[in-house]
Amino acid sequence: MGLVSEFDIDCQALPLAGVAERASEATLVLEMQYNHGNRPLFLVTVQDGSQATVETAFTDAYDVGEWTLVGQAGDTRRYQVRPALSLEEQLGDHLDDLTDLEALATADAIIERIDVVPGGWRQTGWFADRDAFNKFSSFWQRNAGFRLHRLTRDGESEPPGDGLTDRQHEALRIAYELGYFDIPRKASLEDVAAELGISPSSVSERLRRAQTQLIEETVATTWPPLPQ
Repeated sequence: MGLVSEFDIDCQALPLAGVAERASEATLVLEMQYNHGNRPLFLVTVQDGSQATVETAFTDAYDVGEWTLVGQAGDTRRYQVRPALSLEEQLGDHLDDLTDLEALATADAIIERIDVVPGGWRQTGWFADRDAFNKFSSFWQRNAGFRLHRLTRDGESEPPGDGLTDRQHEALRIAYELGYFDIPRKASLEDVAAELGISPSSVSERLRRAQTQLIEETVATTWPPLPQ
């Protein structure tokens, strides 16, 4: 069974990130048509926000060659966008190794949705296994910013751990992403603390409280009560 993941890629150089920043009230969902050489056409579905603001942002964007409004239904508009640059040209100055970027295209994964947000992309994708996910996430950790929001097995509607606070979710997610729970451990409490911007002792307490909550929600409730 595969994995389903939702995550942010923080990289201002990603296509149309500047448009999303200019039109921050709008929701932009991007689809790529790869059968157009090294500059895939973009289909962009836009909801909400000012139409004039979005279209002005398209016109002014350095990475947009031309755009066309191809359909509209209520507040939802659909655009075809021809990029001014190839992905390699656009990202070349921001990534350490373009060869690794090309290798991601052959990874056993399917990116199901791309939301263009100020500062980068939010993606939802399916990955065949942990190795495929690690290949993808480690590339963006090395080259930009990668923030994991959700990682579940295919078919699970919600991840475990109801009852955790947002800060506990964040601490567990960052610790996992950095390799704090790996065997052997790849990151220290200090590493996690630096990422969160808090002290190591605060990280330790937050992780302990989160782990206790997970045990109470998922394991302890299924066991018989301990004898008095």
